[in-house]
Amino acid sequence: MDAVVIGRNEGQRLAHALQAVATHARRVIYVDSGSNDGSVALAQAMGAKTVALDPARPFSAARARNEGFAALGPERAAFVHFIDGDCILQPDWPQTAHAFLHDHPEAGLVIGRYAEEQPEHSLYNWLTNWEWQKPTGPDTGGIGTFLARSTAFEQTGGFRDTMIAAEDDEMFLRMRKAGWQTWGIDAPMVHHDVALHAFGNWNRRMIRAGHSFAELGALHPGAANASRRRALIWGGALPALALVLAAVWPPGVIGVAALYAISVTRQALRFRHMGLAPGRAMQAAGLVMLSKFSNLWGMGQYWWRRLRRQDAQIIEYR
Repeated sequence: MDAVVIGRNEGQRLAHALQAVATHARRVIYVDSGSNDGSVALAQAMGAKTVALDPARPFSAARARNEGFAALGPERAAFVHFIDGDCILQPDWPQTAHAFLHDHPEAGLVIGRYAEEQPEHSLYNWLTNWEWQKPTGPDTGGIGTFLARSTAFEQTGGFRDTMIAAEDDEMFLRMRKAGWQTWGIDAPMVHHDVALHAFGNWNRRMIRAGHSFAELGALHPGAANASRRRALIWGGALPALALVLAAVWPPGVIGVAALYAISVTRQALRFRHMGLAPGRAMQAAGLVMLSKFSNLWGMGQYWWRRLRRQDAQIIEYR
């Protein structure tokens, strides 16, 4: 297989990512999105061919992956692994993934399990690890790290490089429409280092997610419906209702507050079953509820940008 690694100011994480993939890949392309930490020199020193994105166009992970794939040229391998610079490929994964694609010719790609390296270091890390646990099967949702069949990726047209988030979900949808399956299997694929230790960073990540919900829905009506609906209800409709009730019937505000309390408590109970201590479970559930407000803000950013015909700019959260 060949490998495309993308990154922006990943530092030592990039060194670990390149080291892990180099033992399995015939060729490694590293695509850099304007790093100022010496990432390009590091990748070159480790034997990777490097591509530096032209800053005249907006950066995006989608664009980086597309340009990395193009840099492999017509002699590219039958399978190409895309991997982010903050991910460490697990030793048994390449063999498992290759075997799966050989046994499932209808599969255009295969993804395995993400695991956060240090979920115990912050509640934000723990929540990210929880988010990664996607359902398996032939119609799984997108994750940016996966092993793809080169022909399937080429036929799909690659990623939509103007998207700053959910570009993987969007590409997976088009690949399925082209007749391929996008498989998720229950096998360790990568260790990921999100390194979120402050509310502000996590909040920007949730804003970015909201932006992706809106754009994905605009491109593929019906996609991300549940996520958009939750943001609109919990982040917008219920607060608006509370404001109206406060003006015309103040006791009704208590009912709205009760809805939030019930939802947070139910989520906390789910987290308790996953092993979190009571206090941490309640904090995590509270953050999940707060994320709906951040998601709604991100959705608004997308539509405001679209109305003004502006290019999207990456939303960095680290």
